[in-house]
Amino acid sequence: MKSLFILLLTLPFFAYNQNPHEFVVLSGQITDQSSDSLLVRSRSFSKTIHVYEDGTFWDTFQVTTGVYNLYDGHESTNVFLKNGYDLYLTLDTKEFDETITYTGTGAKHSNFLAKKSLEEERLLDFDALSEINDLDTLESALQKIRDELKRYYTSDPTVDTLVTKDAVKNLEPMLGSYSRFIGGSIALKKELPKGSTSPVFTEYENVDGTTTSLTDLQGKYVYIDVWATWCGPCKAEIPFLKEIEEAYHNRNIHFVSLSVDDDRTHSNSWDKAREDWKNMIEEKGLGGIQLFAPEGWKSDFVTAYKIKGIPRFILIDPKGNVVTPDAPKPSNPKLKTLFESLKI
Repeated sequence: MKSLFILLLTLPFFAYNQNPHEFVVLSGQITDQSSDSLLVRSRSFSKTIHVYEDGTFWDTFQVTTGVYNLYDGHESTNVFLKNGYDLYLTLDTKEFDETITYTGTGAKHSNFLAKKSLEEERLLDFDALSEINDLDTLESALQKIRDELKRYYTSDPTVDTLVTKDAVKNLEPMLGSYSRFIGGSIALKKELPKGSTSPVFTEYENVDGTTTSLTDLQGKYVYIDVWATWCGPCKAEIPFLKEIEEAYHNRNIHFVSLSVDDDRTHSNSWDKAREDWKNMIEEKGLGGIQLFAPEGWKSDFVTAYKIKGIPRFILIDPKGNVVTPDAPKPSNPKLKTLFESLKI
C-alpha cells in the first residue's frame, strides 16, 4: 500500500515531464504580496494560483495561446501564455508595473507587454492631457501618441504577432475613450466657463437626515466630489481628500461629497443605496458635508454638470460662480496649486 501511495503521488510529476509542451509552467516571487493567490483570467478562462507566505508561487495548467490578465487581488498585468512556456515572474507590489520582469521560455513576449503598459501610461498622461483647452490641440496630441505607440508595438519583429495584433486592435478604442472623456471636459468648460453662474442643488439629503442647498454654502469656496460607494477610483481618492480637508480645515472652503448611488447599483433598492452610503461614510471616517443625490445620475445638479463618469470634482466660488466644472482630483498636486492661487 505504501508503494502504491508513493506511485500515485508521483504520477502527476511524470505525466507533466512526459508531455512538457501540453502545459504552461508559471512560477515566481512577489515582494509585499497583496493576497494569498493570483488569478489568471480571460473571457473564457480562469485559474487561481496559490501564493505562499514567502511570496513564492508555482503551478502548471493548459491554455489556449493568447494574452491573459494576471490579477494579484489589488492590481493586474497582462501576460502572454502558450503551452510549453516556462515563465518565472518577479515583482514588487509597491512599484507594481515598474518592477514586473519575466525570465524563462517565452519571457520576451510578456516582458514586451509589461513595457507596453509603462509606455502607454507615460504617453497617456491624463493630467497633462486634461490641461488641453481645445479639441484641435487634443486631437493633435492624441495623433502623436498614436504614432509613437504604433512604432513601439511593431518595434520587435520577434514578438508573437498575437501580442502585437492585439495591441494594435485595442489602440483606437483606448485613444477614443480619452478623446471622448477629455473632449467632453473641453466642451463643458466652454458651456460653464469660469465666472458663469453655477447650477445649484436644493435641499439634498445630509447623512444626518437634514438637508443642504448650494445657496447655504455661499460665502466660501465649495469643492464638490461626485462619487459612489461602488466606484473604485472614487474610493482611491478618499485618503487624499481627507488629507486636503485637514490641510484646509477652517479655511475659506467647504468640502462636499455628493453620492450618486442609486437603486440600479444596489439591488434595485433606494433604501439599500442609502444604507450602503451611510455605512461607507462611517467605515471610512469621511468628513466634510456628505450629501445624497435624490435621483442619482438623473439629479438636476448632476445632469446640469453633464456628469457621466466618476469621480468628478467641481470648484465653485463664494458668490456661487463656477471656478472650474472639472477641477483637479485630490491626489493631483495641481489642486493645492489652484487653491493657493485663489488664496483659499
